[in-house]
Amino acid sequence: MSAPEQAAEQAAEGVEDLAGVPDGYQRLWTPHRMAYLSGQDKPVDEDAGDQCPFCRAPTRPDAESLVVARGELAYVVLNLYPYNSGHLLVCPYRHVAAYADLTPQETVEVATMTQSSLRVLAASSRPQGFNLGMNQGAVGGAGIAAHLHQHVVPRWGGDGNFLPIIARTKALPELLDDARRRLAAAWADSGEPGTTSPG
Repeated sequence: MSAPEQAAEQAAEGVEDLAGVPDGYQRLWTPHRMAYLSGQDKPVDEDAGDQCPFCRAPTRPDAESLVVARGELAYVVLNLYPYNSGHLLVCPYRHVAAYADLTPQETVEVATMTQSSLRVLAASSRPQGFNLGMNQGAVGGAGIAAHLHQHVVPRWGGDGNFLPIIARTKALPELLDDARRRLAAAWADSGEPGTTSPG
């Protein structure tokens, strides 16, 4: 056996040593989620301002921040940690934590952009249903409690398989950049209110 072959065999043995006892499970590694789980970039209070990802997103180019459409008082962005492909968030530009603290105009635009999100997703992705919701406060399940956001999650029959339940893993068939481009183009073609940057 040549020296490179011996080195490769030893390296493979070292990996096997790290693998532990075989247990019959296959693993889907999702290291990008560690930033979410560790709270990276999560504002700790309502006055977080520039620490808030929902305040930063609209200040950056749409493709970089995954913004799908922009209104006057609110915008639509892809969830960086989606439950399903096309999982959108409708956010007011203003840094506000509670739905009750939105102005009447913000309330109307968040609702209108949520309706537009439903129509654009229905036309472009043909989901069989949706989950809509806002989580208020950390105890209420808000991942980023300091900045209000409305979830719009498209659903298909069979998308809730065993992986999230058993493996705490979600298989997503589309990259975020591809989803943003597709949805921004669909939004622009739809005639729905809001500006988009498909590129």
